[in-house]
Amino acid sequence: MRLIQEPFFFEMDRKEGERIMNKNKKTQKFVAIGMLSSIAYVLMMLNFPIPIFPSFLLIDFSELPALIAAIVFGPLAGIAVEAIKNFLYYAVQGSMTGVPVGSLANFIAGVLYIVPVALMFRKFRNRKSITLGLAVGTILTSIVMSILNYYVILPAYTWFLQAPAMSDKMLYATVTTAIFPFNIVKGAIVGVLFGLMYAKMHTWIAKRSIHPSTSVSK
Repeated sequence: MRLIQEPFFFEMDRKEGERIMNKNKKTQKFVAIGMLSSIAYVLMMLNFPIPIFPSFLLIDFSELPALIAAIVFGPLAGIAVEAIKNFLYYAVQGSMTGVPVGSLANFIAGVLYIVPVALMFRKFRNRKSITLGLAVGTILTSIVMSILNYYVILPAYTWFLQAPAMSDKMLYATVTTAIFPFNIVKGAIVGVLFGLMYAKMHTWIAKRSIHPSTSVSK
């Protein structure tokens, strides 16, 4: 009877150990996402204008923590960071329109920027995939946000502020001379900063990645 029972108990102990380890990993993941979201919120508050663009276009570096979450824990983690930071920003700072138009726009832009990076990294797991993902994310963000600003975001601002509606000519000029180039510039700046961060953090990323069995290349 003892010979039959011992393997059974060993198997029970192994499964219990795996369950505890998985629970601990999930807890660590949630804690990390919470910390990265808090950092992203602080960075979002430290926004500033670029002199060559209209003053309502502000640059910040809150995508950096979201990028870390996305490549370490997967795209959904990065999206969660984007959602939490914008929720916190709207809850604390509010909006001049009374509704979170700006926060929703920032969330969409952030998701468009980080998801290509996360997907490229999960497939190729090297520095080139990071660079390619950042380039794709920058172009995708610039194009999609230009379209959304033309048809939805800028008209929503004027409607909620009860301001005169912008003409098609003015909308087109704002999108082509401000929105599109601003997103290109912001994407490039954030991309350079994240590239420098990745060069210093690739070993840390490899240890904490959701795919530890696959090596991370420089």
